Amino acid sequence: MRQMNRLHSALFFTGGVLMVAGAGCYAMLAMQDVACWVYLAGALLFATMQASETYDGRNDTIKRLKKIMNLADILFVFAGLLMVENTYRLLLDSLSYATYIDMVYNKWVLLMLVAAMLETYTVHRISVELAKEEAAEKTHEDTPPTADC
Repeated sequence: MRQMNRLHSALFFTGGVLMVAGAGCYAMLAMQDVACWVYLAGALLFATMQASETYDGRNDTIKRLKKIMNLADILFVFAGLLMVENTYRLLLDSLSYATYIDMVYNKWVLLMLVAAMLETYTVHRISVELAKEEAAEKTHEDTPPTADC
């Protein structure tokens, strides 16, 4: 994986902190009208920085895990959009009350949970796969060349 520079790392960290602060304040019912926007801004920043981190290797497993990680980022952003919807109830007029409750109300929690699980899984698996790849490259470099007879 290509390493992030200092600016990207700082933006990535800031996005993560904003996500945690926004979700925490929202769940604790503290300034929900602001907390939902803080979370959404953090999710957008986090997802953008994580999507900009590319993998240029040939390991199909890491490529697949990176796609799953991008899906988790999209789910984080959708969770933020549903959090904003839950606060301002913009769709309530266009849907019946029962449909709104069934389809929209508090569904941000489910999306955030699924995204967090996918993110945790992919971060762990990518680090394991990168360690395997690095060990294989080191072993390959340490092996002396053989003479062809």
